[in-house]
Amino acid sequence: MDKTHEQEQAHLSEVYAKIQEIHDAVIDDIEVNQKIARQDLVDMSEEIRPDFGGVDESMETLAAIETLNSVIDAFNQRHDFALDRLRRTLLLLVQPYFAKVVLRMRSGAEPREIYIGAAGITDDNHKPLVVDWRSPVAETYYNQETGPTSFSVDGRRRDVELLGRRQFDIQRDVLRMFFDTTVAIEDPLLLQALTSHHSEKLQAITATIQREQNEVVRHEDVPALLVNGIAGSGKTSVLLQRVAFLFYRERETLSPEQVYLFTPNPIFERYIDAVLPSLGEANPQTLTWSGFLATLGLEDRDDGRDCDPARLEALEGAIAGLELSEQDFRPLAADGITLVRPSQIASAVAKFPRAPMGPRRIALAKEELHDKLDRKIERMGSDADFQEEMLSLDVDEQVRIFGAPVSPEDERETVSYTRQYLRHRFGSLHDDIERCAWLRIDRIGMSILGADALDAAEWLYLRSILCGPGDKAARFVMVDEVQDYTRAQLMVLARYFSGAHFLMLGDERQAIFEGTASFSEMREVFAATHGSVDECRLLTSYRSSPEITDLFWHVLGEDAGETRSSVRREGVDPRIIEGPVEAEGYLRCLREEIALAREQGGLCAVVCATRDRAHWLSRQLADEVVRLRKEDSLPAEGVVLMDLAYAKGLEFDQVIVADAQAEVYPDEPLARRRLYTAISRAMHRVSLLSQGEMTSLVR
Repeated sequence: MDKTHEQEQAHLSEVYAKIQEIHDAVIDDIEVNQKIARQDLVDMSEEIRPDFGGVDESMETLAAIETLNSVIDAFNQRHDFALDRLRRTLLLLVQPYFAKVVLRMRSGAEPREIYIGAAGITDDNHKPLVVDWRSPVAETYYNQETGPTSFSVDGRRRDVELLGRRQFDIQRDVLRMFFDTTVAIEDPLLLQALTSHHSEKLQAITATIQREQNEVVRHEDVPALLVNGIAGSGKTSVLLQRVAFLFYRERETLSPEQVYLFTPNPIFERYIDAVLPSLGEANPQTLTWSGFLATLGLEDRDDGRDCDPARLEALEGAIAGLELSEQDFRPLAADGITLVRPSQIASAVAKFPRAPMGPRRIALAKEELHDKLDRKIERMGSDADFQEEMLSLDVDEQVRIFGAPVSPEDERETVSYTRQYLRHRFGSLHDDIERCAWLRIDRIGMSILGADALDAAEWLYLRSILCGPGDKAARFVMVDEVQDYTRAQLMVLARYFSGAHFLMLGDERQAIFEGTASFSEMREVFAATHGSVDECRLLTSYRSSPEITDLFWHVLGEDAGETRSSVRREGVDPRIIEGPVEAEGYLRCLREEIALAREQGGLCAVVCATRDRAHWLSRQLADEVVRLRKEDSLPAEGVVLMDLAYAKGLEFDQVIVADAQAEVYPDEPLARRRLYTAISRAMHRVSLLSQGEMTSLVR
């Protein structure tokens, strides 16, 4: 063991011991605090003597309960802080850090050694033991520039000198290897990671984020960022690291409920669900397009993928001059009781003729409707029938609604309690007002378009341009595999989440469906709603061997465009096999490829161009393969069979393109993109097998 290794191992042992001490101290602190909290709560609860006999007594009781609640909140805050510190120690006890930079912070100053890990932690003297990879100073590691470099703190650039950049292979408190590196192409940890077998879950790439990827992860917050990356360039990993970075940077204000992540299918959704938890962060709201529609109650409609964008534009063009009639509204009613009639709603909307139809006018109408509803409830408080309902409530219901049992002493109190009861009973109507449930969106849209029905895209778009954003709390929307979305779908998302910032990642060459939006169309859509669109490119393949990369780039032909590179070491040549036309001979060849794949180990995917073809092969191969459907998760190894649509975004040790014949992949743009997508799922080995004549795209 050389001297440098000994020194680094000694430092690691020291840091690990301190992290272990912090971990143990946090555990003790949590246990002690829980005991104290339990005893304090028992003591304070015993001091509270519930007394609702009169107004003064009730107020004293409620004040005592409020004090108890404040104490509980304080204990909860301290407990949450301790749990966060415990979470970080648990993360770091697996691997305390993965890198070190040596920085001269200013001319003439002594160099500082900064160790970087998946989380940050300080000792009892607030001295950093490990710096979080998302901290500003850690940017110097990902810049990969020895010598003068910089990082940004609160938008201000700080120039420093990078004297050294070291990577570590660490398992708990054992230093296995270290490397001093300067540029990405010589990144030993990256190459080590790339030679490993596929795992059933996508892994975080925190230790091996490359410079072009880091530009996306740490990109300034902009209204819309469009990332176009070749197959295997780490787009999904970069997206998830970006989410983790945003949670860190906005940790005081950003919650997972304010972030939406759109994925191509449920298999992919499960494939990525461990990345953020492995970084100590919660997953955001993760949805497919269909799942998104289901959350809005639109799952029974046509999903709108084939919607003509011109119809959405027609809806928007008609809004400014739109005049709504009484028939365009539904009453505000609950339990069979109408509180605000359609005619009253019509008058509320008509009250603001100077405001053009749209979110501003609807917002003014909402205020008017809230007032109408409140005034109606005020009047209903004097109704004898409703008073009788209130007086008939059992004690539990009274406590739930009023906070204590009630016994009105006169008519004034009876009316007051009845109004409070009615506000509770009909309170959901205020929610209906806010979500525009009183607008008959279908009737309005069908009238504008002269149609018999609205699909989901048309309905959502009309609602958004009439009422404003669908989720005003959303701050970030991430769309993976964006090349598979149509212009209409993107128009809907841009409108529905108009107050959120977008990150969209995809590969325009992996657009495997007809009618999807081009990247220029994406720019047009988001420039119209968000004002500007920043762009980044990812041109290095980290997934596939050079031989596989060369093959899928060859398939693209003239569409390949700019240069690309693969950082993997040389692998094995692709196997291109023209099988017999007859089914028996073809299946024999396919079984031979499957047997060879099993010998090689890892996970192999038999990828078919269509669902029907996958279904046929599943029947023929029976137990020789596992047919993957949307409700399944990827296994760690074996042979799976799936259609191309479900393979999107995934990667496998080996891929067998099972229907590489000329009629399935003819020499035309869509077929090129589909074959490029299928081949590029492979990390180490790929085989193309045709039933009859092989596609000319690989010649």
